[in-house]
Amino acid sequence: MKRLLLLAAFGLIACQDEEAKAPDPVTMTREAVSHFCLMQIDQHPGPKAQIHIEGFPDPIFFAQVRDALAYVKGPERDGGILAFYVSDMGIAPSWESPGKDNWIPAGGSHFVVGSDVAGGMGAPEIVPFADPGAARDFASRKGGRVMLMEDIPPDTVLAPVDVTLKEEAPS
Repeated sequence: MKRLLLLAAFGLIACQDEEAKAPDPVTMTREAVSHFCLMQIDQHPGPKAQIHIEGFPDPIFFAQVRDALAYVKGPERDGGILAFYVSDMGIAPSWESPGKDNWIPAGGSHFVVGSDVAGGMGAPEIVPFADPGAARDFASRKGGRVMLMEDIPPDTVLAPVDVTLKEEAPS
């Protein structure tokens, strides 16, 4: 019995160590550039993402959440992912100004997939929310459906896109 308790304690400590390794989100600054296009992300509307990668001192940023999901769900990555954060659009000041510090873990976010809005690079955007009610409200106004990250099919973010959407920013 003592041995079982000791093993359980070591297991909990190991889990805590794993969680402690995940870095905190970084404030989005003017110097943050998108991983794929190397453009300043604060110059583009819509939600943003940052991914912390093992062995890299700084996160890589994305001008669109869709691009970050493509990076995560795609076959090629630069290393192990330590943390993945997205803008919480439920508390964002506006679509044009999604916030610099309203980061939430992507793994617990509620994403609106298939809405009529374009992200920072003009492609259809996948819009993240911490609050599932805010995500449902957005979907009822802009279309799409609410999904968790693990339920978003890879082809949704990896397939070619049509950049002629009905509107560029939600009203």
